[in-house]
Amino acid sequence: MTPHHGASRRREQEPSTPSIEQLFAKLKALLRKAGARTRDTLWATIGTLIDAFSTEECRNYLENAGYAFD
Repeated sequence: MTPHHGASRRREQEPSTPSIEQLFAKLKALLRKAGARTRDTLWATIGTLIDAFSTEECRNYLENAGYAFD
């Protein structure tokens, strides 16, 4: 896997339950709650909902998924 934004792969094995899926689960729940039904509304809503994820929270999701930050 190619490193992105200072992250590098820490281990070769995938965790049994990738924690990055937790991020997507949270995003999906927020999208359902927002009720966006059209493509344009969906993208606008995603743009707004990104603010619901703190930098530290995103870092934790990525580290738990096996990425290390330099």
